[in-house]
Amino acid sequence: MEMLRLDNSFFWNCLIVQNRLEMLRIFVAAAESQSFKEAAAQLAISPQAVTRAVQDLERLHGEVLFHRNTRGIQVTTYGEALAVRAKVSVRELDELFLQAPAREAQELEGIVRLTAPVMLGRRWLMPTLDDLASTYPLLRFDMHLSDARVAVGDDRIDIGVRFGPLHDNRFVARRVAAPAFHVVGTPELIARHGKPARIEHLNDLPTTALRDVSAGKAWPWYFAGGAQIIPEAPRFTSNDGDAECQAILAGMGFGQIPAYLADPYIATGQLVPVLEKFMPEPWEIYVYRPQRGPVPTRIRLVFDAFVAALERYS
Repeated sequence: MEMLRLDNSFFWNCLIVQNRLEMLRIFVAAAESQSFKEAAAQLAISPQAVTRAVQDLERLHGEVLFHRNTRGIQVTTYGEALAVRAKVSVRELDELFLQAPAREAQELEGIVRLTAPVMLGRRWLMPTLDDLASTYPLLRFDMHLSDARVAVGDDRIDIGVRFGPLHDNRFVARRVAAPAFHVVGTPELIARHGKPARIEHLNDLPTTALRDVSAGKAWPWYFAGGAQIIPEAPRFTSNDGDAECQAILAGMGFGQIPAYLADPYIATGQLVPVLEKFMPEPWEIYVYRPQRGPVPTRIRLVFDAFVAALERYS
């Protein structure tokens, strides 16, 4: 009987430790999120589970960890300090209970199917995949680059990157950046033709255009207040954003491109922004993945790597 009581005591102690570890893991995710709903989506659990875990932790500590209102949550000073300690503790415990190296290697083997806009994929995601391929030689990647919006319900996609939010609870989505869009031209082009003073003046100037391959026509240029135009007679048109960027740099015409492309050239003086008071609201970039069962280690690894890579350019 004494041995049975000891066994039961050990079992319940282990269960308490496991529950409290999960409580800390949920709390850390909430502290790094804008809302409990966002934290729940990252962890593939319900928002109610996040709320319960935070409330239990608040009772244990006797302190309020979050200020809550209709706009979201804000971690308190005490909560922020606790989150720093909790994140370290969770990471150390995770490392302590890592599976054997052979099992870990097996989980980091296999194919990851990806989709992203062309320029983001080429310039920012490919270097990330190069680094991952060097570190994890058994990973394989199938990258689909397209500026046409891919159906997110496609079961063949493990991770996607897109402009605009994803209103579908079957997916976990992380907002990673919100680049502005600039209308730019070279100094030489501006010297020859002058700067446009109003949006409609663009149709009297040489321009470039990016063709929407799914619609067969040029993408519109967007401006503040919902205004937009489609260049009437662009001097250069392409279905490839990199080619359009090169045409703009060559002085063929004014073009509208995202800040992650324009900013380096604006900084060096190769491009000059125009119509800045008419700039549209930034377009948000999201990384998403299907929310289905346990997430394979290789998917979580690449997802987190994409999030980290794109957050650097936010």
